[in-house]
This record gives sequence, C-alpha cells and structure tokens, in this order.
Amino acid sequence: MESLNKCPICDHESHKEFLLVNDYSITKEDFHIVQCDGCDFKFTNPRPAQNEIGKYYESDEYVSHSDTNEGIVNKIYQMVKVCTLSKKLALLNRLRPKGNVLDIGAGTGAFLKFCGDNGWEITGVEPDESARKIAQETNHISLKEEDHLATIEDSSYDIITMWHVLEHVHNLKERVGELKRILKDNGRLIIAVPNCNSYDAKHYKNQWAAYDVPRHLYHFTPADITKLIEQFQMKVVEVKPMIFDSFYVSMLSEKYQNNPGIKGLIKAVITGFISNYKGINKRPGHSSQIYIIANP
Repeated sequence: MESLNKCPICDHESHKEFLLVNDYSITKEDFHIVQCDGCDFKFTNPRPAQNEIGKYYESDEYVSHSDTNEGIVNKIYQMVKVCTLSKKLALLNRLRPKGNVLDIGAGTGAFLKFCGDNGWEITGVEPDESARKIAQETNHISLKEEDHLATIEDSSYDIITMWHVLEHVHNLKERVGELKRILKDNGRLIIAVPNCNSYDAKHYKNQWAAYDVPRHLYHFTPADITKLIEQFQMKVVEVKPMIFDSFYVSMLSEKYQNNPGIKGLIKAVITGFISNYKGINKRPGHSSQIYIIANP
C-alpha cells in the first residue's frame, strides 16, 4: 500500500477523512476516502501501489474486463452496452467527420471495433493482459500495453477517449500531460467518470457502487475535472450525461445493501430516475458524465 501526502490535483498537503468504503465486489476490504483541505478533491488514501493493484481486478464480477453475462446486473449491462456504443460513435462523428481515435483503457475492445467498422482509424491501449486476450479472440483487435503511450509522437490523434478510466490511473497529472502532448491541436479529449456529487452518490453514501474502491483511486466532481484540465491549458467545452449509469450503479448499490431481486431492482430504478431528474440541473449533475475537452 502507498499513501499520498499531497492532493493529486492541487498539491495541498493536508486532508481529512471523508468515508470508509468497503470493496464489496471482490476483496471485502475497507478503504479510506479522504478529502483535500485545499480544494475538496476526494481520493482513495492509502491505496494499492501500481505493482499490486492488479489483484483487485481479478474477478469475473469485473464486467468491463470479463464480458460475463452471469446474473441480472451483468445481463442488463451487456444489453445496455449495445445502445451506449451507438451513442459514443455518434458523439465522435459529431466532433469529427472521421479521423483517428485512441481509446485508453479499451477493455475488451468493443468500442474500438464499433468505431473501426464505421470508418475510424483505431488504436487501443489496455493494461490488463486478460482483457487484451479477449479483445483479440472476440473482437479481433490487437490492443497495446500501457507503455505504448510513451512512444506515441506529439500531436498524433484527432480524438482520445477514456471511458471510465481516468479514475483508475495512478499518476494522474502525468497522464493528463501525456494526453495533452499526443492530442492534435484543436483535437478533442473525451473523459467519462462517475460524479460523486450526484443524487445517487449522496443517497447510497458509502455503499455507492461507483466509489468502487480501491480500483477507483479518485472520486471526481465536475469542478474537479475543470480544475485538473485547466492546469494543462485545455478547456471543458461540453458536459453530457450517461443516463444509463444511474440505473446500473443503483442496481449494484442495492445489491451492496442486501436488496437483491425485484425489490432491489424497483428501488434502483426509482433512485436512477430521481438522480437523472436532479442531474438535469448542472448541480449536482448526473451519476456519470462525459466531459468533452478541447485542446486549443
């Protein structure tokens, strides 16, 4: 385990306890989330070091790496994924008629395959070996290991995407600086992350599934993303909701509250609807949000 002495965003040197959260999905260990005294950013601390974090992903429950259809929550996740892939591609096509896209944290490659089948030039990076293997066998895509990023030339990509990935990255500022370097001038960076300021986060408290400790090292609000991005002379130009996430996260959260079955599903749907309704107002925002970032 490693402890952070400075805030990953503002470098302030003091913080306070925010929540104690259990790793409900895999190890059942407890982890501390702290809040920066300078900018209020929340982050998991202490946390597994980069060379030991891998064991916290080793589970069929981690659907983005396994593509499992076991259980009602995973079945719903896989059905919704088809719809979200179309929405993601539509977003890319709106930002650029066509071009090249780099997807970091590509998982099993479903998004990249969809883009490639629709005329985009694709590159993917995925640190997890088992996910890369599934991408090759299932989607016939060869994904790069994470150290590939350092070999990419400056100003190489029209669009870079990170779908629920930035919260997993150990070296936060270094990664954002690298994204800035390899993104073309007037290119677009698309980052999707959970929003711990959302209604469902406040409702479920330390049983909110999107805290997902210790895999999620950071717990962003919209203000946090803006503060981070502006340090690298980039700008958030648009924020879009991920409507389905409030339902999916609420279903997992109900499971963590020992409310499985129809009762838990109904409660999750109600919470999801409320969260999306309240999220229409920019404060508190939706359960998960897509930040479209311009590189001037």
